[in-house]
Amino acid sequence: MVYMAYLGELISLGVAFSWTVAALASEVASRRLGVFVMNVWRMAMALAFSALLLWMFTGYGYPVWASEETWMWMLLSGVVGYFFGDWCLFNSYLTIGSRFGQLFMTLAPAFTALAAWVMIGQTLSAKSLLAMAVTLSGIAVSVLSRGEKHHLGVALPTKGVLFGLGAALGQGVGLVLSKIGLDHYVADVPAEALPRMNEFLPFGGNLIRCVAGLCCYSLWLYVMNRRRPISERHTMRDSLRDRRGLVAMLIAVFSGPFLGVGFSLMAVQYTAAGIASTIMAMTPIIILLPSYWLFRQPITLRNVVGAVISVIGVSLFFL
Repeated sequence: MVYMAYLGELISLGVAFSWTVAALASEVASRRLGVFVMNVWRMAMALAFSALLLWMFTGYGYPVWASEETWMWMLLSGVVGYFFGDWCLFNSYLTIGSRFGQLFMTLAPAFTALAAWVMIGQTLSAKSLLAMAVTLSGIAVSVLSRGEKHHLGVALPTKGVLFGLGAALGQGVGLVLSKIGLDHYVADVPAEALPRMNEFLPFGGNLIRCVAGLCCYSLWLYVMNRRRPISERHTMRDSLRDRRGLVAMLIAVFSGPFLGVGFSLMAVQYTAAGIASTIMAMTPIIILLPSYWLFRQPITLRNVVGAVISVIGVSLFFL
């Protein structure tokens, strides 16, 4: 059949829609449950899913051969990516909405390229620099507006812009730290076991990252609740009474870390990684209409053009 020839592209498009659902559901869950409660649930469920998957396919519910160095790098990646990066991302959803939050996430490949250049000496090519410039210009088109006396200004709260930049930075640097950790992990696995374990090593590494994220969010939630009046505290027990918040959280976890990550790995098996990455990066465009329907966020021509330019910028990193 014709569609089988484009199976990888179709799966990639499905991933882009999956990430869109995850972003919208995360915005709803964060508003109802609070960022920290939402992420404690999210990290706990992602950790459980990762352990279950490893146990089913490898016979071990944890990264059995991971050395201290592997744990150190993957834990650091979890702190930077899952704790700092996702904390910024979910706060950007609360401040500027998931639509603009996902737009700023198109900067993640740029921060990844810069971090890889600084930390592991990867070459920063002219094409990468062009991709960064195009992506930044797309974001600028979306968020800049003319104010009084025709001076340019940012149409979004400064705090929201900083959260968006922090989210992209956390994901980019966290990804490079994960690569370093996975390189150590591959070296840890005995040669005779590597062919059987190789495709599951990223899930073992992600389990370690989830441990870091869960510990950080749980500790920070405890500290924050100690400082707040009882009436303003967000607790895990209270979240169990908010069915809509829990449903939104479950949708976010299922469509993001579970379906999104799983099918993104599948997509690159059926098409080129660059094509898959470019199609999966279309979330900032796909999310425009749902964000209008759900949250009544207005759509302007400038928003559409900016999102398209940013996605083109992302595609230059891979094509």
